[in-house]
Amino acid sequence: MTTTLDLPARAAKPRITGRTHVLDKGQGLAQTQDLLDVAGGYVDLAKFGWGTSLVTPNLGDKIAAYRERGIDVCFGGTLFELYHLQGKFDDYIARMRDLDVRVVEVSDGTIELEFEAKVAIIERLSREFEVHSEVGSKDAETIVSPIRWVRAIKAELEAGARFVILEGRESGTAGLYRTSGEIRMGLVDEILEAGVSPDRLIFEAPNRAQQVWLIKQIGANVNLGNIALAEVIPLETLRLGLRSDTLLHFHGE
Repeated sequence: MTTTLDLPARAAKPRITGRTHVLDKGQGLAQTQDLLDVAGGYVDLAKFGWGTSLVTPNLGDKIAAYRERGIDVCFGGTLFELYHLQGKFDDYIARMRDLDVRVVEVSDGTIELEFEAKVAIIERLSREFEVHSEVGSKDAETIVSPIRWVRAIKAELEAGARFVILEGRESGTAGLYRTSGEIRMGLVDEILEAGVSPDRLIFEAPNRAQQVWLIKQIGANVNLGNIALAEVIPLETLRLGLRSDTLLHFHGE
């Protein structure tokens, strides 16, 4: 992009901050390629949501389409949870090896997983894979105290997670958010005030209002996840103050 405008600085790939993680829910290969032709330069990772990778017939071709544009891929944490629930953890590792998937999401948003067991799994997987662990419940009625969020985040980073994902679901109505979609602002403040670097966090933020709040609160280079591929360009304009929602935040007097 060439312009004489003064815009917030954005790093080129491979990015450590300002990452955009998209949620692939099973759109077709041609549609994926078309969207990547426009937005691929702004995408850092594509997650095949929940268990969609098991029922996507052209999975190998889709993985290749992402990788051709320098985009990592991973499977949804729900798939990890199912393999773990059925006692087939080694089969899950074998599947990732077969497909040369180098990023693994470790979550317990649906199943009951002892905290110590989760930490041990992160430690084991981090020896071979880049681990993205997830904190927060997918059950909108389950409220986890900020102290427990902070404890889990710090422990999972220490265990070897490269990033910790803050749960928001595809709908943006659980975990980090109230059922209305409103962000739990106090929770975010307490996590950051506890000394957790936002550079090590991925905030799931599928809705524009959530993206706007996080960009204003943390900056243009906040790491955001669960973004629809068709919404990557609109998100990039929010990061740069090229949309009304953030224009005055970045460019006002």
